[in-house]
Amino acid sequence: MTRSREPLISLALYHAFKWSVVSPMLHTYFRVRIEGAENVPQSGPLVVISNHASYFDPPIVSNCVLRPVAYMSKEELFKVPVLAQVIKLYGAYPVSRGAADRTAIRSALECIDNGWAVGVFLEGTRTPDGRITDPKRGAALLAAKAKAPILPVSLWGTEKILQKGSSIPQAVPITVRIGQVIDAPTSTNKEELQALTQKCADVINQMHDLGR
Repeated sequence: MTRSREPLISLALYHAFKWSVVSPMLHTYFRVRIEGAENVPQSGPLVVISNHASYFDPPIVSNCVLRPVAYMSKEELFKVPVLAQVIKLYGAYPVSRGAADRTAIRSALECIDNGWAVGVFLEGTRTPDGRITDPKRGAALLAAKAKAPILPVSLWGTEKILQKGSSIPQAVPITVRIGQVIDAPTSTNKEELQALTQKCADVINQMHDLGR
């Protein structure tokens, strides 16, 4: 039985970090524009999918969908004292480099069972322009196993936050568009998952193509 909300300690930390750091930076420094926030289910299992162009994308997505979102993190980070405890409380779950998809799926399902929404970058890696050209079926498979609806999110402009050779975030405008919820797949049939994955990619790319 999945919980309807996140653990209270994680929820408290999420809001503290959101209102003290992420939200002020988004609204004042990046001048973020958010469209479609009313589409986000505020309870129950949820798989949040998006394009990916920046290391800043996970906190941006979590902030803009108005509920904490757990993302996979490299296993090495969980061996760093203090940092390991912090990222665990914020919902991060470890995945080994080169691990089989089933390991990542198992970890994500555990997060959903603990009440988190789980975030998945549809292409699995960052792309230079923010568009999705090679979507992976992992998000659809996770949604099928968790019987969770899928929420498509488009991030526009995040690829410009960090310029090559610079470690200072640039004050670029960002637009976040949140689409209509897509029903969970009814099976783990490969063809159904592939068709749904392509539909998700098309929805996100269409929102991304709207620009600022």
